[in-house]
Formats: sequence, C-alpha cells, structure tokens
Amino acid sequence: MNNKANPRHSYSFELFPPKTPEGRAKLADTVQRLNAVAPAYFSVTYGAGGSTREGTFETVTLLHDRNIDVAPHLSCIGSSRAEIREILDHYRTGNIRRIVALRGDLPSGMGAAGTGELAYGNELVACIREETGTAFHIEVAAYPEVHPQASGARQDLENFKRKVAAGADAAITQYFYNADAYFAFVDACRGLGVEIPIVPGIMPITNYDKLARFSAACGAEIPRWIGRRLEDFGDDMDSIREFGHQVVLNLCRRLLEGGAPGIHFYTMNQAAPTLRLWRDLDLPGA
Repeated sequence: MNNKANPRHSYSFELFPPKTPEGRAKLADTVQRLNAVAPAYFSVTYGAGGSTREGTFETVTLLHDRNIDVAPHLSCIGSSRAEIREILDHYRTGNIRRIVALRGDLPSGMGAAGTGELAYGNELVACIREETGTAFHIEVAAYPEVHPQASGARQDLENFKRKVAAGADAAITQYFYNADAYFAFVDACRGLGVEIPIVPGIMPITNYDKLARFSAACGAEIPRWIGRRLEDFGDDMDSIREFGHQVVLNLCRRLLEGGAPGIHFYTMNQAAPTLRLWRDLDLPGA
C-alpha cells in the first residue's frame, strides 16, 4: 500500500515538556529530526491539573518559533474558567490554531474539591467554542478499549458523542495494539451518527517494563500474546525493540489499509522508533 497516494491522511507526533536542561536539548534535536518528514502537526502534553503549564508553553513556543504547526493539550480538571480563558487568549494571541481538549486527571493528593469549574471534556470543548468561536481546530480523546473510569462501553460512547456535539473537529485515540478494537469503536461511533475523523494513536514499543507500567495506569491493554513474547526477551533490549517494531508496523499497516484517516504517534520525545516506522510505512517524506 502506498500511503502517499492519499492526501487526506493526517500524520502527527506527540511530545511532552522536558523537565531538565538535558531533556530540553534532547527535545530540540528530536523536533528537528521529526519535523524533517513534515508531519501535519505536533501536539504537546499538559500535566495533571496544569502541573506542566509553563513547560507546555515553553515547548509550544519552541515549535511555533520554528514555524511548526502545534496543538497544545489543554485539560480542564483543576482549572477555573478564568484560567482556561487566559490560556486560550495566550494561544490565540500567539497564532496557535489547534487545541487538544481533555478532561485531564487530578494531581496526586488533590481531592474532588479541586476539580475546578469544568469537570468533563465536553464542558471544556463547549467552553472553548463559547470563548473563541471557531478560532481553534479542536481534537478530543477517544478510547477504543473504553476509558478506564467509564462504567461501560455504552457510557463511554455517549461521553464521546457529547464531546463531538459540543464542537470537536476530530479525535485522537488512546494507544492500543488491537486493530479490531479500533475498527469496532469507529463502527459504533458511526452508528451513533458521529462522523468526525478518529485518528488512531500509536505507541512504539521499545521497553516492555515501561510500557506495562504506563498501560496499567492509563487503561491501555497489551494483548496477552504480545506481553508473553516481550516477557520472554527478558533484558534483551535489541530483541524487544525489533519485535516491538514489527508488531507496531503491522498494526499501522492494517489500520491504514482498513480506512484509518492517519496516525498520531506517541513519540515519548524519541525520534528513532517513530522515524523507522515512518520509513517502513513509506509515509510522505520518508
């Protein structure tokens, strides 16, 4: 399959704000390498309760100063409507035109009283539209394997539909390794009349221990056969990376061949694993 033939596909990268001078230097190099393939945009994460607000601003500025299209994450948990308005004004004044709107998580140790004025993702999307009209292209989160705090798949679908009805333009999924879960989720959304693009989020596999911890925290499932194979490699990192690459490469191929509108890569601020996938998928600029 030659994905270059479909100009409607959207390919993007996610970054997180670094916390150290070494991390900032590495990020600048990663951005330069990833931007060489001309993705549609980079997104930048936003810590629980706005805990990385300044770091997010700094990373967004790094990208924007290089004339790179950037989509800052913005979460509403722990923030007042006035604080949300201030951040939106900051981005609109800086000519940022994309936002990834998320409910977000409370920082550790903060009780329910710290949730802020907006408690759900659909409320944040509605707030952005009320405050800024169509100034921003809004991406929201989707969960093919069901949000870990949802009572069930039906409730999760209804929550997603509310975010779309509030004004979302597109969605990015939580990462997954089961293509059937993605296609079933998209079919269910279409059955509810939700027609926005739902872009699969893909996490390269480079370290099993870290992936397992991260997946347990965010509710992403690692299929048993993948987990058992990765466990068998033990500390053989080269074999883990090679096996992981083939698993994710085949996943991406199936998604694109099955009609996914693109791919959003969770890069973890590393260029090499994502660029290898990019090349082997023969994506634009490879």
